[in-house]
Amino acid sequence: MTKYEYANVGAILNGSHLAAPAPTVGLRDDGVGLFYRGQENQIIGDPETAKTLMVQCVQADMLSVGGSALIVDIDHNGVEPTLARLISMGVDPDVLSDPQRFRYAAPNDAEEMLAVVADLKDWVPDIALVDSIGELMVMFHASSNSPDDYTAMHSAALKPFAVHGSALVTIDHLAKNSESQSYGATGTAAKKRAVGGVMLRSTVLDRFTPGNGGRAQLTIVKDRHGGLRAASPKDDREPLAAIFKVWSDDSDDTRWQFKTPDGSDKPVGITVREGDVDALAQLVPSPISQRDVKERLSWGSTRALHALRAWRDAGSPTVALVALPAPQTPMSGAREHVA
Repeated sequence: MTKYEYANVGAILNGSHLAAPAPTVGLRDDGVGLFYRGQENQIIGDPETAKTLMVQCVQADMLSVGGSALIVDIDHNGVEPTLARLISMGVDPDVLSDPQRFRYAAPNDAEEMLAVVADLKDWVPDIALVDSIGELMVMFHASSNSPDDYTAMHSAALKPFAVHGSALVTIDHLAKNSESQSYGATGTAAKKRAVGGVMLRSTVLDRFTPGNGGRAQLTIVKDRHGGLRAASPKDDREPLAAIFKVWSDDSDDTRWQFKTPDGSDKPVGITVREGDVDALAQLVPSPISQRDVKERLSWGSTRALHALRAWRDAGSPTVALVALPAPQTPMSGAREHVA
């Protein structure tokens, strides 16, 4: 038997208790993690939804307990602003200066990115941030719409982080087409398939501004192992994983919280088009499924799904369209009866 061809199942099962992986990195205030070690995790969202800030907060937490962190900055955030932000989060400059605890890289091309990956043989960070997928695709001359291009790039530049045991967190942007936004990020569906941990969607609740902070929600688009989903509300297709809040204290230091959702927290969903619920209310007989709506109104899958849910949330209103009887015309030659 060749060295890498088969897993040693006997050794794995020998006296060991098997359990599904649990998210242990990026803790909510109840101690449940948002990200999985040894997996790629991803945050998607529109620009200025604090995606990078969230991960850097998690990295600051990791560094504060003796862990290690790597930032691969392909999105041109800059080393000096990044260091200033981490220091404002309470990270000791001596820790940031220690290459065994923290490293920052801003590769300019695929060769430099692969050099960062090659260093994983000697140094494996507890949490690695790659920001962002779109810039990484360009770096590797890969088409964002090609599954083969994405898979090849992912295998070379991202998968090794997870294989070596890091909690890899990547940043990606939502599709511009509203029909595609509920599925995930821009480009090929291979992106979503490649996520072995959790994919979270960031949506702003209170706009983030310097000095004032802000709030955003994180909802679960995908959770391959189910650990985070099991510890989150069960009543939504994209359950709320956490409410992220950041603010500055009296000394201008940055403070943050990943709040555990409770019964009072409801996720902000994708906006249903004006008039869509009314359109469903006009259908006779009433719609019974997403497919039924698609076929009768010639809508796309996403539009039909969200409109159907909104219609049901509104109590499944109906507008009865009853045909009025045709006016009666007196027969020729009939006499009109007069009381």
